[in-house]
Amino acid sequence: MSDPTTIRRLYGRRSGHKLRQGQAALIEDLLPRLSVPAGALSAAGLFGEDRPLEFEIGFGSGEHLAGQAKARPDHGFIGCEPFLNGVVGALTHIAADDLANIRVHMGDALDVLERLPDAALERAYLLHPDPWPKARHAKRRMINHGPLDLIAAKLKPGGEFRLGTDDPTYCRWSMMIMNQRRDFEWLAQSAADFLTRPADWPETRYEAKARRKGHEVWYFRYRRV
Repeated sequence: MSDPTTIRRLYGRRSGHKLRQGQAALIEDLLPRLSVPAGALSAAGLFGEDRPLEFEIGFGSGEHLAGQAKARPDHGFIGCEPFLNGVVGALTHIAADDLANIRVHMGDALDVLERLPDAALERAYLLHPDPWPKARHAKRRMINHGPLDLIAAKLKPGGEFRLGTDDPTYCRWSMMIMNQRRDFEWLAQSAADFLTRPADWPETRYEAKARRKGHEVWYFRYRRV
């Protein structure tokens, strides 16, 4: 297995605009209660009982994470995002919908993935990741064999990995890298399958912005084999 720890700079900036008072309160009060703890992780340890787990890498402002958690309250969701304002967005959704089945990590998703048992996840999501468009930065993309080895190890056989992007370079790169894998089966049967967002794939703010700009969006679904 490739070592996913060799490249850890898989995301850009960590903070943006200054937080408002209510947003700062979410960081001070709610985030500590929902933060992924240190040490080895399990569904029972995170949620008090054994339940199916789902994992989102870089959840942006949390629309997709909250939407999936609301749709499946019997599942446990782990969301990782290094960007402070994105974490605030997710906490806002969690508080508004009173979601008890989400745990949040403000930082590197790979650090959390490593601490989960193998074959622990029903689904993993990577939606609109930083494309690192310059060729010299390609090694920083999350779609590389090191991170994918780790994602594959943590997904159950038959589990699903979902990737969304509106970046043509990242789309081509992802297809090339995923085609080299023998542990993932692409579920698309026709072009419509990756040009149309599935009904159980909540739209993110970033995706909506991309569509307003006239960007095409691609939706990839892979089964762990």
